[in-house]
Amino acid sequence: MPRFTTYDGTELSYRTLGVGEALLVLPGGPMPAADHLGDLGGLAAHRTLFVLEPRGTGGSAVPAGPASHRCDRQVADVEAFRAHLGLDRADLLGHSAGADLATLYAAAHPERIRSLVLVAPGGRAPGVAVAAERSDRAGAKARDARGAFAPENTRRALRELTAPVLVLAGAHDPGPTPEEAAELAACFPHGELAVQPAAGHFPWLDDAGAFLRPVLAFLDPAVRTVTVDGVRLAYRVTGPEVAEPVVLVHGRGADGTDWAGIAAELSADRRVYALDLRGHGLSDRPGHYGFGVFRDELSGFLKALGLTAVTVVGHSMGAGAACLLAQREPDLIGRLVLEEPPSFVPLDPPRGPAAPPAEPVALDWGVVGATDAELNAPDPAWREELGKISAPTLIVGGGASSHLPQDQLARLAELVQDGLLMTIKGGGHLVHANRPAKFLAAIRKFGV
Repeated sequence: MPRFTTYDGTELSYRTLGVGEALLVLPGGPMPAADHLGDLGGLAAHRTLFVLEPRGTGGSAVPAGPASHRCDRQVADVEAFRAHLGLDRADLLGHSAGADLATLYAAAHPERIRSLVLVAPGGRAPGVAVAAERSDRAGAKARDARGAFAPENTRRALRELTAPVLVLAGAHDPGPTPEEAAELAACFPHGELAVQPAAGHFPWLDDAGAFLRPVLAFLDPAVRTVTVDGVRLAYRVTGPEVAEPVVLVHGRGADGTDWAGIAAELSADRRVYALDLRGHGLSDRPGHYGFGVFRDELSGFLKALGLTAVTVVGHSMGAGAACLLAQREPDLIGRLVLEEPPSFVPLDPPRGPAAPPAEPVALDWGVVGATDAELNAPDPAWREELGKISAPTLIVGGGASSHLPQDQLARLAELVQDGLLMTIKGGGHLVHANRPAKFLAAIRKFGV
C-alpha cells in the first residue's frame, strides 16, 4: 500500500483503485479503516480513487500525540496528500465525518479545490445541527475535541470558495436528513443538493446506479443539470452563448452523447443542448415513463432554460416527444426535425412484453414496457392533432433499411401544416449515426 510522510513526520497510507482522473476520497466514521468504501458503487470505473487512511487507521501510523487526531489538524494531512499526488487543484469527496474534514480543507485552501462532493455529510464544520450525529464512536472524542470546529470562521471562509459543491443525501438517512442536507448545501456559494431515493447513510450500497449518476454528472465539467418536476436531468451544452439555440432529443436506450458528432458540427454556429431524458444516461430514473411524460419533461426543460421558439431535433422516441410538444405548446417550437419518428399508428402486430437482458443496460428497463404499450395502442389524439403543428417540420426517413414503414412517415409529413419528408437511403433507423454527413446536410438545408 502506498505511503507518504505528512507535515509532522507521521506516515500515512492510502488506497488507489480505478481509472480516469484523480478523485481524492476522505472516509467517514470517524476513524475507521478506509476499505469500507469499496469502489464507491462503481465510481472507480470512471475515476481513479485515492482514498486516504486517516492517521491511526488502516495502514497509517499512530501519531505520538492524540491531539493531532483533531479534525482541524488533519486538514494539513489532506494538504500533504494533495501535494504528494502532485495535484494543483483536486476533486475531493468526503463521506460522513470525512465530509467535515473536506469542508474544513475547502475553507482553508479554497484555491486547491476544483470540485467538492459531500456524501451524507456531518454538519459540525459549518455549524449545521445534524440530529443523528454522535460523539461516542471510537475515535470521535479525539477528532471532535474542543476547538476542532469554529463554525462562524468556517462559514466566512467558505464564501471565498468558487468551486462547485454537491451535497448528496439519502432520503432515509436519519442524519443528515434531506432538510439538514439542504441547509448544508446553502453554506456554499455554488452548492447544490441531490437527494437519493431509497437510500440511507451509505447511498452507494443502497443503490449504486442512483448514487453514480448525480456524482458523475457533477464531476464532469461538460455536464450540467436542471431539475424538472423533481427529476434531475443531465444535459450538455456547446457552441457560442449568443448563437441560435438547437435542442437535440435522443431515442430510446440512448442519451445526449448519442448526438456527439452532430452536436460538434452544429456548435460551430449554434448553441447546442443535448439532454438525457429521464431513465437514460446521467438523468434520474423515477420509474414513470411514456411519450406524454417525455413531452412534458421536454417542455419543462425548455422553460427551465428560458428557451422559446427553439429548433428541436428529435430521434425516434425523442422525436415522438417533440412531435407531441409541438401539438400542445406550439410557441415553444420554432423549427422541428423528426428523425424516424413514431407515426402513432397502432403497431400490427403489437409488441409483447420484453424481458430485460441478463447484462445491465444503459436505461431504466421500465421505459421499454411503457413506450411499447403506447406504441401498441397510442392515444388517438396524438395522431388526430398532428394538424396543430404549425412549426416548419422536416421528417427524415432512413429508407428501406429502416424497420419503420416509410409510407407512414410520408403521411405524417402530409398531416402537419408545413411538413417536408426527406429520405436518406441506407440510413436505417439511425440516420444521424449511419449517414451523418447526409443527415447534417439535410438539416442544414432546412435551416438548422
